[in-house]
Amino acid sequence: MDYTIREIAEEEYTILEDFLYEAIFVPKGIPAPPKSIINQPELQVYISDFGQKKDDIGLLAEVDDKIVGAVWVRIMGDYGHIDDDTPSLAISLYKEYRGFGIGTALMNEMLRVLRTRGYKQASLSVQKENYAVKMYLKCDFKIVDENEEEYIMLCRL
Repeated sequence: MDYTIREIAEEEYTILEDFLYEAIFVPKGIPAPPKSIINQPELQVYISDFGQKKDDIGLLAEVDDKIVGAVWVRIMGDYGHIDDDTPSLAISLYKEYRGFGIGTALMNEMLRVLRTRGYKQASLSVQKENYAVKMYLKCDFKIVDENEEEYIMLCRL
């Protein structure tokens, strides 16, 4: 599948709402939550006022001029927070575009961008059952902490 990866434009920031919802891991056999779940404060931290902080960086993946995926980082007090110098990462794709290497390419490009901007590491949190754990490990993330449901992962840049 042919795709391109590019920086998100300011007028596109609102699409992060869609990708935040897509990033919510729903185990098999469990109904998806309503889209309104993204309005909860612990999720709004990922997108609220995106672009207004110097550490807000976003990339989009496109197939045939359609935005199909996003990866974005910011320094925030989210589930994967390590410290105030480490951006936390969120990534997701629309379901029909998963499994084609687009997510891995998005992740690798974001890690490259972070390296060039002088960041030393990036973090994320992921539910243990999420198939994306394998991709994160392939992209050099290491598990640095865990609780009953989630891993906290860190990638040194």
